[in-house]
Amino acid sequence: MIEKRATAGVTVNGRKLAGYIAKFDNPTRIGDFTEVIRRGAFAASLSAGRDILALSDHDTSRVLGRTRSGTLTLAEDATGLAFALELPDTQAGRDLAALAERGDLGGCSFAFNVPKGGDYWTGNTRELRNVDLDEVSIVQSRPAYPDTEVHLRSLQPQSQLALMRYWLDTCR
Repeated sequence: MIEKRATAGVTVNGRKLAGYIAKFDNPTRIGDFTEVIRRGAFAASLSAGRDILALSDHDTSRVLGRTRSGTLTLAEDATGLAFALELPDTQAGRDLAALAERGDLGGCSFAFNVPKGGDYWTGNTRELRNVDLDEVSIVQSRPAYPDTEVHLRSLQPQSQLALMRYWLDTCR
């Protein structure tokens, strides 16, 4: 069964989204239980080299990017699952850029499966220790994980490009 989780936080400055799809070690309430994503939860998915899609609101008809083409970059760091996404010049991409500029985006989300042994329960608390990442999404609604970040960055000027390259290099 594919599960979906969402996160929040948006700032604006151009046509490239960057931030965190998920942050580690921050408990959040999911229905009648608490969930915590542990460091390394996405490592196996990322090292498997699968093509991960970036979508708008989990809608497969609104593809924003993908790892295979290099328009989506994902990396785990000490904080969580970091991402950088080049927004396409499509209606969905333009709409997201406009919403981000206005501060109207809800945040990020991700869909996943939990392989056998990938989670651990203590009472009503679930630790996600290993997940099979299915896709990541930029969402317009209220996210499940309110503590992550989305930043809209310009593809220009060069100083911002240098900052993005530095940020991506430190996430790898």
